[in-house]
Amino acid sequence: MTGKTTNHIKLGMFVLAGLLFLIITLYFIGKDRDLFGRTFILKTRFHNVQGLVPGNNVRFAGIDAGTVRKIIMINDTIVEVVMVIQNKMQPFIKKNAITAIGTDGLMGNKVINIESARQEAPHVAEGDILTSRRPLNTDDMLRTLDRTNNDIAVVAENLKTTVWKLNNSTALWALLNDKGIPADMRRSVANIQIATARASAMMANLDQMVAGVKAGKGSLGRIVTDTILATKLDQAVDRINSVGEEAGKLAGQLRAAVTSFQHDLNQGKGTINALLKDSVMAIRLSNSLGNIEQGTNAFNQNMEALKHSFLFRGYFRRLEKQQQKAAGNKMALQ
Repeated sequence: MTGKTTNHIKLGMFVLAGLLFLIITLYFIGKDRDLFGRTFILKTRFHNVQGLVPGNNVRFAGIDAGTVRKIIMINDTIVEVVMVIQNKMQPFIKKNAITAIGTDGLMGNKVINIESARQEAPHVAEGDILTSRRPLNTDDMLRTLDRTNNDIAVVAENLKTTVWKLNNSTALWALLNDKGIPADMRRSVANIQIATARASAMMANLDQMVAGVKAGKGSLGRIVTDTILATKLDQAVDRINSVGEEAGKLAGQLRAAVTSFQHDLNQGKGTINALLKDSVMAIRLSNSLGNIEQGTNAFNQNMEALKHSFLFRGYFRRLEKQQQKAAGNKMALQ
């Protein structure tokens, strides 16, 4: 009887220890899952939760802040995630915080990361819906990586073909083995250096010329900087323009005179038309000229007769001697 009682006591102690262990285990599990602490509810929405399940962790700034309570399908494109957040995190989470789905390590469980925004905003309250960010899709990354690998393979194949062509190109190897090319290249570089030096000297001279012009040196500098000379040039240009205008007026007047002359000549008016076209006037003018010529000859004959007349012979001889004397003096002076 005593043995049974002892066994019952041992059995009761064992069951009590098991229950105590179970209670302690449930307490720690509940503590990790926020089952016994003070919490509040936050929500967020995604187009694709990528395998997120209730019970996954929610982190704020890398610190465990709560867990995922449930996932609700709103429609065919929106999935709502209900999160249980510890009350001690409420003073730090703002309404403009952003949620994103990540992984716990490289291949671990899915987690929701809450990230703070830089702009100021009030703190979250019970039931607020936070803005979400489109998560990275591993399948999309793998598809992109596959396309990249294919492109790299194509590039590698083309590069291999190019290298093979270069290795089998006799012209290229002949060019590379030509010992005269380095000397030609050195001469080309030397010529380029000489040309560069000449260009630099030319630019320096040009700078000096520009500086001299700015300083008012030379004719161009005076034209650019001397306001008086510029005024005189303007006046000269104005005078040239005025002379051109006067020349235009004179040309117009001359044109009018020529036109009038042609009109009078064609119409038979004026003395010129009479001289050119009137035959009677021409005969009279010719007779007058003949009479003048005859009178001139007669006058010359009379003068010659006067030279030999005894009344004027002495006068003409004295006049001849004076002329000869003046000619002799002139020759002596020469």
